Amino acid sequence: MTARLTISLDAMGGDRAPDVVMEGVQLAHVRMPHVHFLLFGDQALLEPLLDAHPELRAVCQLRHTDQSVKGDDKPSQVLRTGRQSSMWLAVDAVARGEAAGVVSAGNTGALMAVSKFVLRMLPGIDRPAIAGFFPTERGETVMLDLGANVGCDANNLVEFAVMGEVFARSVLGIEEPSVGILNVGSEELKGNDAVRAAAAILRDGNLPIRFHGFVEGTDIAAGTVDVVVTDGFTGNIALKSAEGLAKLYSRLLRDAFSSSWLARLGYLLAKSALVKVKMRTDPRRYNGAMLVGLNGITVKSHGGTDAVGFANAIEVAVELVTHGFNERIKRELARLKGAEDSPAQAAAI
Repeated sequence: MTARLTISLDAMGGDRAPDVVMEGVQLAHVRMPHVHFLLFGDQALLEPLLDAHPELRAVCQLRHTDQSVKGDDKPSQVLRTGRQSSMWLAVDAVARGEAAGVVSAGNTGALMAVSKFVLRMLPGIDRPAIAGFFPTERGETVMLDLGANVGCDANNLVEFAVMGEVFARSVLGIEEPSVGILNVGSEELKGNDAVRAAAAILRDGNLPIRFHGFVEGTDIAAGTVDVVVTDGFTGNIALKSAEGLAKLYSRLLRDAFSSSWLARLGYLLAKSALVKVKMRTDPRRYNGAMLVGLNGITVKSHGGTDAVGFANAIEVAVELVTHGFNERIKRELARLKGAEDSPAQAAAI
């Protein structure tokens, strides 16, 4: 029998909270009946939603607070005045050992700041990173950092490579993930000092990582590697560019298939194939980005997602806990420390 596992939820975080949160919990309960939830939010709003899903009463515990973090709240402001907010209390439940992980669809900057302050960093990690995954020609690819760190040095990128490799094994089930560093070209001489130094460490050190080398922007969607490592500035731009391009093609297809009666007939003939493409590229399937490097499991759901997407974010948190993500990170960091002390590492530096 699967052991009970508890996840804390910022029930007031997100564009359509708490309704979408509770609908997501209901879907997650169907998939993972062994998971229990701590719900932090306004009791007056949450109680009617629990009444609408009586089957959730046995797996949900409500913790009342009438304070929440708004989408435009500054992280510094939340750190000063937000200790009774649903987001802070949900993260704090992990620090206190009441929950194994936390999921929030709220303000990303605030969630990062609160999680870093409350949970602290894993030993040996300098900075946290946002890791997510998305569809490629070969399956799925993990990418980090997606926006937590605008500038990174070589050591930060190496840490991201370690954490991304473990993320790919834990969430995607890839036994030996390949890792690449995003660059302006695949040649070893391309790029700035940070990416070249990080590549030398991963290539010449004794880390147990299958390092591919440099990859370019076109390699992301091609699935050339299982883990793409970059700084948060570049990673966030790449992610938003991909999201925008996907929306553009979706609109162009809708316009094209509605342009004439013949085009509408073509849509009916191609409908089953188009449905398969839509399911394969549905962003809800890939919802749930982890804040890696923290001494606890924090998963960020997209603020505008629906119930299906939020349920998937919960599932990401459960997978990370179940597979002992942070314990694996600690073991890999110990190996990284050994690599740093090796002659090859010294030569690379």
